[in-house]
Amino acid sequence: MPLDLRNDGGSMSFSASLRLALLCAVALSAGPGGKGHCGDPPAAASPTPDSSTPKPIMSTMVRTTAYTHTEADHLRYGIKTALGTDLRYTPEYHSVAADWSRFPLGTKFKIRGYDRLFVVDDYGKGLVGSMTIDVYFNTVKGMNNWGVRHVMIDVLEFGSFVESRKILAVRANYPHCRQMLASMTPDDWFEKYGR
Repeated sequence: MPLDLRNDGGSMSFSASLRLALLCAVALSAGPGGKGHCGDPPAAASPTPDSSTPKPIMSTMVRTTAYTHTEADHLRYGIKTALGTDLRYTPEYHSVAADWSRFPLGTKFKIRGYDRLFVVDDYGKGLVGSMTIDVYFNTVKGMNNWGVRHVMIDVLEFGSFVESRKILAVRANYPHCRQMLASMTPDDWFEKYGR
């Protein structure tokens, strides 16, 4: 998500202007080739309190598995998610499948130690009733390398139970969809617990 440097009037706020000026000064002082004084690389900028990385809503330990679109049990779906969109494997958007009654459609999180944004856009019947998240990989080798891991995730944004319910209601003739639908909670459940 791009950093919005404008306040309500469309002009830059003082703190944003100051950050921009400091970044320009650091870049100019680094000189050609990105080297600072005495050939040292430029120092990394320290994060600001209103940095573009949002503060996690919650952190939790989860079990992760991996899948790919060329697996035997995924062939009939091809490279499509439960939404009908393409599975994605980029640092900015990495598709994952989860039980939508626990991690609703659109939930965004980071896995500690990985510089990627994971987004729940798929589900799987083997995930229902569990705290397991299935991580998509675009190759069998990537899937096999991931295997099964227990990881700490930082949830940055919860998806929508409302949107999850809409999709699952249409598919309620499938037992796993009906089970997720029956387990759904209100969208604001985490606010009731001081989150």
